[in-house]
Amino acid sequence: MALINFYEKTGCLNNVRQKQLLVEAGHVLIVHDLLNQPWSDESAKLRSFFRNRPVSDWFNPSAPKIKHGLLNPNVMTELEAISAMVDDPILIRRPLLESGGIRIAGFDPVLVDAWIGLTPGSAARDWETCTRIETSAGCNP
Repeated sequence: MALINFYEKTGCLNNVRQKQLLVEAGHVLIVHDLLNQPWSDESAKLRSFFRNRPVSDWFNPSAPKIKHGLLNPNVMTELEAISAMVDDPILIRRPLLESGGIRIAGFDPVLVDAWIGLTPGSAARDWETCTRIETSAGCNP
């Protein structure tokens, strides 16, 4: 069992399922609203969730600015990326997870299972991408 700080976009159906998966595996969650965090005061903390991943992987690919070509994460520096995310937190890949001094962005079930453990068989699904049906039912960027 792990105590996990779970930073979500309130109302995101994938975040709901991700939380259920973690709770079913016996973990305890402290849930935070990703969009209302004071990231301007904690930009170093925000950066630490992305570890050694490429800057383009830091972003929520469903964010409107990215989907509509208004922002290109592939050409951004780390400083530009963090600044953009502080200004518009919907850009941040979610969820952000923190437990035992380790921070990660996104929900890769294989990584999460190796890190803190999940229920067997849970890695078989894509836990980050909303389907078209889910999008029309209320899951949005």
